[in-house]
Amino acid sequence: MSNIKLFEEQRVRSIYNTQEGKWYFSVIDIMQILTESSVPKRYWSDLKKKLEKEGSQAYEKIVRLKMIAEDGKNRETDTADTETMLRIIQSIPSPKAEPFKQWLAQVGAERIAEIEDPELAQARIRFIYKAKSYSDAWIEKRIRGIQVRDELTNEWKNRGVKQGKEYFILTAEISKATFGIVPSEYKNLKGLTKSSENLRDHMTDLELIFTMLGEASTTEIAKNKNAQGFVENQKAAKEGGNIAGNARKELEKKSGTKIVSAQNFKDLDSAKELNDNSDNK
Repeated sequence: MSNIKLFEEQRVRSIYNTQEGKWYFSVIDIMQILTESSVPKRYWSDLKKKLEKEGSQAYEKIVRLKMIAEDGKNRETDTADTETMLRIIQSIPSPKAEPFKQWLAQVGAERIAEIEDPELAQARIRFIYKAKSYSDAWIEKRIRGIQVRDELTNEWKNRGVKQGKEYFILTAEISKATFGIVPSEYKNLKGLTKSSENLRDHMTDLELIFTMLGEASTTEIAKNKNAQGFVENQKAAKEGGNIAGNARKELEKKSGTKIVSAQNFKDLDSAKELNDNSDNK
């Protein structure tokens, strides 16, 4: 399970290995946070050579895993589990080292608790979005959308679809059929330029609803047709997206309003701030 964790508003790419029960963190992301280096890859390269020369166990436990890079593609990068990361941090002179150690421990403890009680994960997500000033109604749709997406990717996994490129293509097929544009075009429309910016976090209520409809329809079709492998699931993705796309077009026809919008949460948040400032004058 891939994820983005935040330490003091800075992203740390991470993957949770359910079989091992461990988080693996991007070493480069952590290097950048702790050293504030403009070239964290070079810093890590030098430190890695030092660890190797010293015969450090931390060096031997570095794992190469695929994570989303700045260009939006899955690329292999050095990762380490919590224990290994703590050993690496000991070799870095940084005032952030101690709070980062505490953060790593907290992330691990939260995940264990969430596995035992999934409702804790939803409560954490609600808290994060609430702190960012999203409305309660939007948050509920976003959480439901996450559940729908998980159901779909679980089906893909069980039906022989490969994670990474094939998931990316199938998601684009659903989006194209639902909205007439693929996710990369959608992000451009909304003015999102950073790979860390999640498109769905910048969707309106109706955009989230039609996204859910496309993905839920795809899941249902894949189940009923017992779609196996990439090609069959690609057909299911197009069909599922078309169901949502036809519903979107019908609503646009009846309401006279386009669903696909350049509006994003940044705009909504700025507008709210202006209104709040005006009310306080």
